[in-house]
Amino acid sequence: MKVMPGLSDTRYIEYFEKKVKKTIRQYKLFTKKDKVGVAVSGGKDSTACLYLLNKLGYDVEAITIDAHIGCYTEDNLKNIKEVCKKYKIPLHVISFRKEFGKSLCYIRDVLKEKGHTYSSCMICGILKRYLLNKHSKRLKFDYLATGHNLDDEAQAFVMNVFRSDEKLARRQGPKSSGKKGFVSRVKPLYWMSENEVVRYTEILKFPVNYGICPCSVDAYRRKYLNMLDEFEKKNPSLKYNILKFHEKVVMPLSGSSGKVNTCDSCGEPCSQDVCKVCEILKMLKK
Repeated sequence: MKVMPGLSDTRYIEYFEKKVKKTIRQYKLFTKKDKVGVAVSGGKDSTACLYLLNKLGYDVEAITIDAHIGCYTEDNLKNIKEVCKKYKIPLHVISFRKEFGKSLCYIRDVLKEKGHTYSSCMICGILKRYLLNKHSKRLKFDYLATGHNLDDEAQAFVMNVFRSDEKLARRQGPKSSGKKGFVSRVKPLYWMSENEVVRYTEILKFPVNYGICPCSVDAYRRKYLNMLDEFEKKNPSLKYNILKFHEKVVMPLSGSSGKVNTCDSCGEPCSQDVCKVCEILKMLKK
């Protein structure tokens, strides 16, 4: 997707921010009366989301999960703290080591030794989602905003199609339903492409990491990222059209995706008797 090459930096910022404001209004993501937590990683997308929601006058606080992946997460945390200090945004840092007693890499390696070949991304995703929801409730957030952009959402939908995962495909979209026990998630950058976010953050000179997580080099998702990027070279509106198809055909079918149980071990919401996080922690102790 083109990044409005004819616009000056000033006009481009206006274009970007107007488009995000339209997304917030169109899908009724939240209001000025709501307390919105923004999940930040230190990357361009979540930083742009945090900055813009704060600039627009929403009641925002930042929350980040430190998985302790060496210099990568150390640098990201440093950048997050710099942004939050500059714009006077409250920041909540949640640590894997404090919550689970171990770093992501340690958890992955121990599970591998025990015969469980979970990828770093899978483990990280499960544990981070758990912590974000748990602490968003503790902090009394009405909504949790993430930095997912158009590219992310198109990749996710195609992955769900290829895996025939109807439930996940139906749960996608700019706003989750916020079922019992879950804080509703919202995606203000839903219609912003990766390249659009890059230009926005470069103009504003945010201290962000544009590289990928070192643990995600061989991630399964990257195959879809590369595939769609290649297709889009000849079909510039490809990812946009994928989300438009999802909006017109799949989103109207969205509804309850099943009963929400309470984990017998930790009390957090889950689909089974025991949540995936407690399963993983149990595997580590065996």
